[in-house]
Amino acid sequence: MQQTRASGTEIIMPQFAESVVSATIGKWLKQPGELVEEYEPLCEVITDKVTAELPSTAAGILLKLLAAEGSTVDVGTVICLIQENGDVGQTAVGAVTVAPSNSSSAARNDSALTGDQSMRHRYSPAVRTLAEDHNLDLNLIAGSGLGGRITRKDVLDYIESGGSKQSHQEVIPAPLVRIPSAASANEIPMNAPKEPVRSTGLHLSDNKVGPHVDVEHRQSTDSRGEYYIDITPIRNTIASRMRQSVTEIPHAWTMIEVDVTNLVTLRNKMKDEFKRKEGVNLTYLAFLIKSVVNAIKDYPIMNSVWGVDNIIVKRDINISLAVGTEDSVMTPVIRQADQKNIPGLAREIEQLASKTRSGKLTLADMQGGTFTINNTGSFGSILSYPIINYPQAAILTFESIVKKPVVINDMIAVRSMSNLCLSLDHRILDGVICGRFLQRVKENLESFTPDTNLY
Repeated sequence: MQQTRASGTEIIMPQFAESVVSATIGKWLKQPGELVEEYEPLCEVITDKVTAELPSTAAGILLKLLAAEGSTVDVGTVICLIQENGDVGQTAVGAVTVAPSNSSSAARNDSALTGDQSMRHRYSPAVRTLAEDHNLDLNLIAGSGLGGRITRKDVLDYIESGGSKQSHQEVIPAPLVRIPSAASANEIPMNAPKEPVRSTGLHLSDNKVGPHVDVEHRQSTDSRGEYYIDITPIRNTIASRMRQSVTEIPHAWTMIEVDVTNLVTLRNKMKDEFKRKEGVNLTYLAFLIKSVVNAIKDYPIMNSVWGVDNIIVKRDINISLAVGTEDSVMTPVIRQADQKNIPGLAREIEQLASKTRSGKLTLADMQGGTFTINNTGSFGSILSYPIINYPQAAILTFESIVKKPVVINDMIAVRSMSNLCLSLDHRILDGVICGRFLQRVKENLESFTPDTNLY
C-alpha cells in the first residue's frame, strides 16, 4: 500500500478483493499540509461492492493528492504522497508548520473550536471502536481533522487528559442541516436527540430530517425554485449497477398473496421471550428468509446466474439482504442461509443491519450473494416491482402485512395478509417455475403456527 521515493512515501490504491480492479475516490478526508497519523483515514473509497475508508500506512504530512475526488483509479495507482515524521521534524509545508507534538496537539484542538465543522459528525471505524471501548460521548471531544472531524489521536488525547476537553467542546456550535423547502426555518442541529432507529426492514430512522446534502438554489426564469444536488460516487455506482441490470437482464415479475395470520400470532407470542434470550429482535424477515431458502432447495434454478453459454447454478444459498440508509442501499450477505435456523437468521439480520447503519460493512460482507430479499413492507409498501441485483436471477420483496377481509369456506374472516413480489431474469426463469417457487414460499410461510418450535 506504500512505496518510498525521494519526494515522499507513496500511498497506492490497494486491491480490496480479487474481483476489484479499480476504485473511486469518494472524498478526501485529509488535505495537503495536514498531519496524518498512521492508520488514520485518508479518504473514502468506493467500489461496486462497498464504501470504505482507506487508512494511511504512514505517519507524517500529506504532501500532495494525485487523484481527484470522483476519479476512478486502478489498483496499484499512487493516489497521494506523505512525508513521514522521521524526515520532516519541524518543517513548514505550505501554510502549516509542524511543531512538537504537545503544542501541535493543543493548537489543533484550539483550531477545532471554530471554523468549518461540516465533517464533525463523520466518524471513522477506528474512532467509533475507541469510543465504544471506553464508553465515550464523541460530542464531548474536539475534532482536529478536516471540517472538525474527530481523529483517532483526538480520542486518545481525550482519554489521556481524563476528559479535560469537555469544557472547550461545549462552545462548539452544532452544524445545521438545511432542508430544501418553501420555508426557511428548517434548520435542525445534527447532534439533536434522535428518535429510535428501526431494527427491521430497511432500517430507516423515524427522524424526519433527510441526509445532509450540499445544494445550490437557483431562481429560474418562471420564478420556480430549483435545487441542484451533486451526484455522489456511491449514488453514481448505484445508478450504474441498476442501469446494467435493466439493460442486460430481461425483467419480468409476478406476485402472490400470503395469509400470515398464524405467523403474526407466533411472533407476537415469542418476540419478548426471544429478545430476552437472544438479545436481538425476532422479525418477520427471519421467517421469510427461512421460507425462501427452503423453497430454493426445491427449485435450485432460482439460485443461478446467466453465463456466456450456460446457466450457472450456485450450490451455496447466500441471501443478499437489502438494507437501506437515508441516502443509499447496501446488500450485505447472509452466507449459507439454508444451514441456519430462525434464531440464527435473526442474529445475522441484526448484525448486518447494525454494521450497515454504522458504516462498518466490509467487502467480505457484500460478496457472494445468490438471491436477494428486500423487506419493502417496512415502510408501508404493499406492491413493488424490484430491480434484480445483478447478476443474480431473481429478487423477492416482502410487502406490508395488512388486515383484510378474506373469504374462507364461503365465510368472511379478517386475516393478516401480505404480498410477495418476485422479479425474474426471463433468460433463465419462466412463469411456471417461478409460480411454483412462490407457491412453495407461500406454503412455507403459512405452515408456521402458534406452536411452531423456533429451534
